[in-house]
Amino acid sequence: MWQFGRENIKQFKKSEEAFGNPLMGYAPGAWNLEISQDISLLYMDITWAELEPEEGVYAWDSIEEENQINRWKKEGKHLILRFVCDIPGDEKHMDIPRWLYEKTGEDGTWYDGEYGKGYSPDYNNKVFIEEHEKAIKALGEHFGKDGLISYIELGSLGHWGEWHVNYSDGITRIPEEAVRNQYIMPWLEAFPGVNMLMRRPFHIAEAYGMGLYNDMTGHKESTEEWLTWIQEGGDYGQAEEKDALGSMPDFWKTAPSGGEFTSSVSMEQMLVTDLEQTVELVRKSHTTFLGPKYADSQYKDGYDKVLLNMGYRLWISEAAWKREGQEDCLCLTWNNDGVAPLYKKWPVYLYLEDPSGNTVEKTEINMLLSSVLPDTQLITRTVFETRDIPALLKEGYALSVGIEDPMTEKPGVRLAMECAYQNGRNILWQKEK
Repeated sequence: MWQFGRENIKQFKKSEEAFGNPLMGYAPGAWNLEISQDISLLYMDITWAELEPEEGVYAWDSIEEENQINRWKKEGKHLILRFVCDIPGDEKHMDIPRWLYEKTGEDGTWYDGEYGKGYSPDYNNKVFIEEHEKAIKALGEHFGKDGLISYIELGSLGHWGEWHVNYSDGITRIPEEAVRNQYIMPWLEAFPGVNMLMRRPFHIAEAYGMGLYNDMTGHKESTEEWLTWIQEGGDYGQAEEKDALGSMPDFWKTAPSGGEFTSSVSMEQMLVTDLEQTVELVRKSHTTFLGPKYADSQYKDGYDKVLLNMGYRLWISEAAWKREGQEDCLCLTWNNDGVAPLYKKWPVYLYLEDPSGNTVEKTEINMLLSSVLPDTQLITRTVFETRDIPALLKEGYALSVGIEDPMTEKPGVRLAMECAYQNGRNILWQKEK
């Protein structure tokens, strides 16, 4: 049994186990019927054709059914959203609605080339821009109120919403900065408080503290090129624009890095043959999430090692009781062995439970989780209303720490430390049975 005096210290060891946590890790498509236990983040893309089949009429029911929105809300999961206007496919098709095609004067390019078949709108079209703003406003009114959407990968432009087109097929190039920004600003108003991510480090991404995403994760040359953009900035060939990219080497400290695994390299190569390289690229990118194409679980070692090197891995190395006047103060030393912080301002609590498991006191810890960056420490000090908690712990009370999701109002973050984890709470002290 732990013996308490005027000052008592309990040390914890960090865990080397790979596991998922809220707002990070692998993010399969929201349409998947089966997901593994480590998944708490899902990916949802919506084409404009799906969203607004008739002008001003939004197909919320079919979108929510396909993406199992009620299920994910019930299970306390969060979503990544990407809005897309052009997905190359095997057959001739459009990913914008017919009414918009006609309203914009059929101002775009039908293509059949290296990427596949489809239709690329002319993103300079003023009617297209005006209607896009209306669509994003509608998305915000429907999905932007309850915290379900945690991240938005700003799509809209280019093939797969990746801000590039294969202009060698005769497709009109991506617009210049002033026009591009008209596709970005509506999102900021429609989804306040949601982390936005862009495919490239455009100046507006730097100005608004956005995150970035890389849909070529696992491809060495493409990822290194992406990292060079982030480090040095540079030109944007898609718009033939000089110095359109800014230098954002520290963006990950305040906004997430996301994306998905590339389809141009096999899973076996990324997760077996070149596993060390894949892990290194993920770490250098400070990746928080990957999906909808993510590690294949049949390569378990690679799956786990990539997961182990993504997102935050918060843990407490030391819990120390100190006497401050007539009260006991609990000092916790927080660490982060991950590659990124937990970006949201979620509250952190200490829970005192009696021997029957009833919570008799719940006290908030005064801390900002996002300030616990990798390889840093933060010491928090908490004074309880209940007197002489150390004595109660000797009598069989338990003390645990939890990080609560405001959407569910329940704790659910597992700390990367060797301690018992029950019902979303990480147990610091519990009498041995």
